[in-house]
Amino acid sequence: MPMTFNDNARVGGNTARRRGGGAALAGGGVVGLGAIAVLLFQLFTGTDISGFIGPGSGGSTDQSEIANCELGSDANARDDCRLAAASLAIDQYWGEQIQGYRAPQLIIVDGSTSTQCGTASNQTGPFYCPPEETVYVDPTFFALLREQFDASAGPLAQLYVLAHEYGHHVQQITGITQEHPSNGTGADSNSVRTELQADCFAGAWVGNMTEQEDENGVPFLEAPTSQQIADAINAAQAVGDDHIQQESGGSVNPETWTHGSSEQRQRWFQTGYRGGFTACDTFGVPGGSL
Repeated sequence: MPMTFNDNARVGGNTARRRGGGAALAGGGVVGLGAIAVLLFQLFTGTDISGFIGPGSGGSTDQSEIANCELGSDANARDDCRLAAASLAIDQYWGEQIQGYRAPQLIIVDGSTSTQCGTASNQTGPFYCPPEETVYVDPTFFALLREQFDASAGPLAQLYVLAHEYGHHVQQITGITQEHPSNGTGADSNSVRTELQADCFAGAWVGNMTEQEDENGVPFLEAPTSQQIADAINAAQAVGDDHIQQESGGSVNPETWTHGSSEQRQRWFQTGYRGGFTACDTFGVPGGSL
């Protein structure tokens, strides 16, 4: 696997915690392209459609540290440590961009756990819970996609997912969420604009991620390869509303969109990657140009 973190970077200062009750992987009895669409939809949108694939267990709220996650080499070897380590670099980036930035809590979900926004599990996928200012991620999704559904879900694609959820935190603490509340679904809805901006924010961090350093001045992350960037862009493409609708066997219906088309998600990620977070004003773009 191509490295993402510098092996000798110190990543042990992350504040991520593990929580959950060890529920079984969701979707074990689901097969076919529809199952891939279901899992991708959950993974990247945080929408709970557990009714289609069965219930999950409740899980506990006990928290523990992410064990043996001290160096970049640990982050390169394990999904949970990779996500925890990336939180350091993402927080450092936004701390440099936003005055008074406060970091969200990152919970690595082990099976399932209760939250103020509902159950976080391997049925809901990564999501941000605004009242808690907490990001929840179950890394078993990445293994499931790699091992059973022939999807790469490589290191940078995983970090794109995490940075997207941190983008929602930035929207929350800067007032963007409050200024542009949800107004339903549709290609021009605030929901779509919110998600595309989070994609753009993720791209902005990826474009700058080699600038973040540990306490010894060692960059946390290596410069992404063209293959890794392509993997992250492909991940954005896979979770476009139109692509999900097509893979689910339905017709494309922009009136129901909540996250944007594949083309939009890729384009706004690249906009942030090339232009930084100040290029991410999705709310200032006319609907026909979004």
